[in-house]
Amino acid sequence: MVPVKAHNRWVIACSYLLALLLMALPLSPPNGWLRPEFVAILVIYWLMVMPQQTSIIVIWVVGCLQDLLEGVALGQHAMALMVVAYVGLLSYQRMQNTTVWRQMFTVFVVLGLHQLVINWVHSLSGSAAPSLVFLLPAFVSALLWPVFYMLLERLRRYWRVA
Repeated sequence: MVPVKAHNRWVIACSYLLALLLMALPLSPPNGWLRPEFVAILVIYWLMVMPQQTSIIVIWVVGCLQDLLEGVALGQHAMALMVVAYVGLLSYQRMQNTTVWRQMFTVFVVLGLHQLVINWVHSLSGSAAPSLVFLLPAFVSALLWPVFYMLLERLRRYWRVA
């Protein structure tokens, strides 16, 4: 008898919803740079674990929802998440075959590209970051990657997301 695999794709939708809510929580201006990029981390994780089942359209919609929640230019996060998705699809096999500690470096580089796109759009409107401080969310996210990875792996295995 072959065990039936559960799909439970609603877990992915709920994780994106939770990440959007975490990104919408207000922080004081000095601490705003220390907030991890929850949505981009989820995009990297789900692309690494399930690249064939991850939809680029869903990622684009989540990026547009993040733009609406944060009140920034429409398409800013959607474009940055498309860059993350592109690099994630190119490197998901390498990330699967390395340790979590080496994945931290890849996460920092990919989220650095994400933050670079965000800062580029901000510079077009005249409000760019004065220095490399815009890379702090990428750095904090990379430091927290092992925790996020372990939590998401447990969640995925518990709900048998396939």
